[in-house]
Amino acid sequence: MTFVDLTHPVESGMPVYPGDPEVRAETALTVPADGANVARLHLGSQSGTHVDAPFHIDDALPRLPELPLERFAGPVVIMDATGVAGRVIGPGLLPDGLRPGVVLLVRTGWSEWWGSEEYWTSHPYLAPETASAIIDAGVRTVGVDAASVDPADSLDAHRVLLGASGVICENLTGLERITGPAEVTLFPLRLQDAATGDGAPVRAVARLVSP
Repeated sequence: MTFVDLTHPVESGMPVYPGDPEVRAETALTVPADGANVARLHLGSQSGTHVDAPFHIDDALPRLPELPLERFAGPVVIMDATGVAGRVIGPGLLPDGLRPGVVLLVRTGWSEWWGSEEYWTSHPYLAPETASAIIDAGVRTVGVDAASVDPADSLDAHRVLLGASGVICENLTGLERITGPAEVTLFPLRLQDAATGDGAPVRAVARLVSP
């Protein structure tokens, strides 16, 4: 059994989407002074590798706790968009095997730009018609190894995917390590406060399945 970590590390000063809360991890308690080591964390709900819930783009749509756990795990179908011409990922690149219950992971190779300004501004993204075709196939969970499924000035693909009560996982990494059958888990933190519900950081892990 082989597990592949698809998650960017959470650490102080890590890259965040422009305008999002900065990430800080600092010592709160120590063994010498308090008898135990405890860290204090400050981060946004969209920090690092995270999932978007429908509430992220519309107050009337479901919040994170209202979604079934089945949305955050399933067999993987890879969409290889590493050779896309330009930045727009059209429906012609959609792979076979899309059906209800699978997790579509869009591999763009853009995670290699993590930490650069280009990561946030120049990444590949789904055309709205691609997002519509994904929903029409019954898929409700989409992940991408880039900052967003949309360009910086749009939420069109978000509205299609999240509007169908789907979830989006962004800022994945290591998708090139999934070279055969796999299952993935994208379970978010169980944030329940009224101020949350738009999404949460995840530990994204793929389990490679022997043929």
